[in-house]
Amino acid sequence: MKDVITHKIEIIEKTEAFDATITLNSKNDGVSIYTVHFYGDSEFDPHPITLGWKIPAINVKGVWKPTTDFAKRIMDDWELDHMESRISVDSPVISLYGHDDTNVLTFACSDAIHTTELNALYREEDNYIYCHITLFTERHHSIKECSIRLRIDEKNQHFSKSLANVGYWWSSFEHLKPINTPDLAKVPVYSTWYQFHQKLDTYELIKECEIASELGYELIILDDGWQTKDENRGYDFTGDWQPERIPEMRSFVDDIHKTGMKLALWYSVPFCGKKSKAFQKFNGKFLTEEHRWAPVFDPRYPEVRAHLIQLYTNALTEWNIDGFKLDFIDEFKVYPSTVLTKENGRDFSSVNLAVDRLMTDIMKSLHAINPEVVIEFRQKYTGPAMRKYGNMFRAFDCPGDSTMNRVRIADIKMLCGETAVHSDMFTYHHDEPVEIKALQIVNTLFGVPQLSILLQQATKDELSMIRFYTQYWKANSKTLLNGLFEPQRPLANYPILKSSSDDSTIIGLFDNYVINFEEKTNRVDIINGQFSSKVIISSNDNYGAYHCTTYNCMGQKIKTSNVMILIGVVQIEAPVCGLIRLEKTV
Repeated sequence: MKDVITHKIEIIEKTEAFDATITLNSKNDGVSIYTVHFYGDSEFDPHPITLGWKIPAINVKGVWKPTTDFAKRIMDDWELDHMESRISVDSPVISLYGHDDTNVLTFACSDAIHTTELNALYREEDNYIYCHITLFTERHHSIKECSIRLRIDEKNQHFSKSLANVGYWWSSFEHLKPINTPDLAKVPVYSTWYQFHQKLDTYELIKECEIASELGYELIILDDGWQTKDENRGYDFTGDWQPERIPEMRSFVDDIHKTGMKLALWYSVPFCGKKSKAFQKFNGKFLTEEHRWAPVFDPRYPEVRAHLIQLYTNALTEWNIDGFKLDFIDEFKVYPSTVLTKENGRDFSSVNLAVDRLMTDIMKSLHAINPEVVIEFRQKYTGPAMRKYGNMFRAFDCPGDSTMNRVRIADIKMLCGETAVHSDMFTYHHDEPVEIKALQIVNTLFGVPQLSILLQQATKDELSMIRFYTQYWKANSKTLLNGLFEPQRPLANYPILKSSSDDSTIIGLFDNYVINFEEKTNRVDIINGQFSSKVIISSNDNYGAYHCTTYNCMGQKIKTSNVMILIGVVQIEAPVCGLIRLEKTV
């Protein structure tokens, strides 16, 4: 194969089996789009091929990847822990950002279904950053040709805007077109998991829903435990999905609806426990039987897909539920024992393509029954391909960790467009002071709040705090969910979050940082999500007079005053986890 270099992008790991070309499709406003085409004279078995290029390491502070959490630092080229992306894991995108949060380079691949490997690594010998995308990293079936698009963004703007534009770019491809996000996907959620685990009690749940509904919650997710009386946190009894613990499921759902709440059921989609009837029925039709939790269904068998689809359509019609939490989608993958051929009843050789077919058929079947059905997916399966099937993307489990919850919400939110981003369920120790408890909820407010608290045991102040911030979120959800979102200082774990609409701006301050005030809206809310009563605002312009009202975390008005925001610095006192509202005066 001839060396192919287009705009300094090289194809590495040459082969005689097939050829490749790189074509620049467009270059506009700092964004270049390339088509990379692989082809052969006859069918070939692809082996890993890398697209590589380098940039000088000028004003590079860190490297953003979809689920690196607190690890957004620069990696060196001798650190070989590359990022993997496939249909149900992460997104094929990396962003290099500068010391002022500006975009240095954001690159993304159009293939969000097959397995790829990406990285951007610093080389100490020449002080360049070497970027790469490796294709065909997973054992692959034979093909004759294929093409991908590569998007490279060097525009001088906040890195979050570059990531948001990648999300819009993905959604422009027909095979990655997102499903609609119904209103029910954008309401506060009560989850059973952290408080009940598998010990679900229908009487207690109805009582909890009555309180939750009054506080402003509209959806309950009934997590693991409804399908079995086993309480060992295992998955031995998955696969059949009969309501062993709640045999009168339809009646229970009706009772939940009477409280004003909707209900979604949890399913661990890939797992088929060895104590289930399904395990015997689908003998030999698993990707692996050696998984640490349970055998994993092989979705390349049409009868396996039909079984799973029927489970969900039956639940929707027979029990009148409103949605699903479809869990562990990322466990559909190639295992060491997986045979990648289309034979013995399998109508796909590729696991990733079979997952795409399974999830596409699930959504088509469910939408035929209820077009407004909600589907929750959990990080890491929150990439562009998963937007085709899910309309609720939840931060990965981080109970009691308000900072991690905030970081994960922000990371998902920058890429997923109009798909609703949900927090992990906030929870806390019963004896914590109410202001510290409030840290858990205020860190969720730039997503959709989910809670897992025993509300019947909550104090009066605690309920007031939850009610205040839940109702505040509902009143401002359009700005918080759909406003222009800007997370600041990624290496510091986004201590400042901002979302702006035409008429209001909401700023979350989560650590001891100075807010750079540059807001043109008539109303500015500042959530004091830090363990300090001092909020410091710095301005490079004269914005004039504001009427200032401060509230504590329970929504009680503490003080009103007039504040001038001029060139310089102003300090406003606000209670821990309280709210400052600034309203422009004429």
